[in-house]
Amino acid sequence: MLRNYIKMSLKVLRRRPFFTFISLFAIGFTLTVLTTSAALIDHTLAPMPPETMLDRTLGIYYASAKGETIRVNSHPGYKLLDRCLYDLPGAEMVTVFSSASPVNSFLDGRKIESHLKRTDGTYWQVMHFDFLEGHPYAEDDDRNANFVAVINARTRREFFGNAAAVGKTIEADGQHFRVTGVVADVPSYRDNPFADIWVPLGTAKNHNYRSEYLGGFTGLILAKNQSAFPDIRREFQTRISQIDLADLEVPGIAVLSVRPETYAEAASRRILGTPIETTRSGYLIALFAGLMVLFMLLPTISLININVSRILERASEIGVRKAFGASKFTLVAQFVTENVILTLLGGTLAFIASWGILAIFTHVGVVPYAQFSPNLRIFAAALALALFFGVFSGVYPAWKMSRMHPVDALRGTTL
Repeated sequence: MLRNYIKMSLKVLRRRPFFTFISLFAIGFTLTVLTTSAALIDHTLAPMPPETMLDRTLGIYYASAKGETIRVNSHPGYKLLDRCLYDLPGAEMVTVFSSASPVNSFLDGRKIESHLKRTDGTYWQVMHFDFLEGHPYAEDDDRNANFVAVINARTRREFFGNAAAVGKTIEADGQHFRVTGVVADVPSYRDNPFADIWVPLGTAKNHNYRSEYLGGFTGLILAKNQSAFPDIRREFQTRISQIDLADLEVPGIAVLSVRPETYAEAASRRILGTPIETTRSGYLIALFAGLMVLFMLLPTISLININVSRILERASEIGVRKAFGASKFTLVAQFVTENVILTLLGGTLAFIASWGILAIFTHVGVVPYAQFSPNLRIFAAALALALFFGVFSGVYPAWKMSRMHPVDALRGTTL
């Protein structure tokens, strides 16, 4: 029976190419936009190397200091993290690192622009980089302010061409570092691991940062498991409340708000602009889900109208089939099968289109070091949603069609 439905559906779709084209375009365009957008979001927020343990990581990304006439929003400073981050209950390890700052290097009269990040030694245990050569520097290198560095593949090409880099020296921001390792390039939208050059915190040109509560640093807490999050947050807030606000660099501060966040919560706060005290990742998920459903409703309504038009054109066919004993179930199943086949064809076109778009994004370098690719998991979810709406858009017209009296159908009576 199903084989007959499929054969008949293919013949019907070939009979009216224009309607078929419009339907395929609506489905394909919608799925292409959804799949491409979801893939970009997934590449930005989902756990992937070197951030393979995001599911049990909390970050101190943001600090808000408020007074009666002043408000300061920034990254936390090193002193705040050094005072509140270590030895938290339920934490397996913690790391502190600076934001990636642009620096210049000069080689044979040529200027090389890079992003440099200063980290502690634990950073390389929290992050799981793909080392192409050598190894990371250690905690002792940070403690002893050893001038060593890890560089990415692009920096190796800029300084040494195709030659090995480990053991050689590079100049960055007026300082010279011995290379201990080379890692694969990390896309710039992954804030925590992104840089071109990583060096120990102890090698900073001055150490004023050690006395600052507000500044350009980030702290990550790798919890033993997610169930430890409440204890970590509770203890961290206790320590924040014990800070004497008069010690802050900005006078007149009455409230200091800092909260350990998941990566998704931090993204939700930045995108939605919600206060750090109330931010939840569910807000962002709800927003994306709502936009996706609304976006799918537009082609669904169009498909319903197109399907009604197709039914009206096939009124005589419906009348003949009902006159020869076709049941309501048979007619509904036939029409829904046609919609499902249309959706699958549109989904195939959408997968090819989204793969091409993501390949173009990668090739033209829209985002430095990005390697975009279709996510089969996301595509499967988008296709399932499209199938749902495809069936939904076909059931109503099919149900109306199945209720037509054979005589009315043969006369071409409208629904």
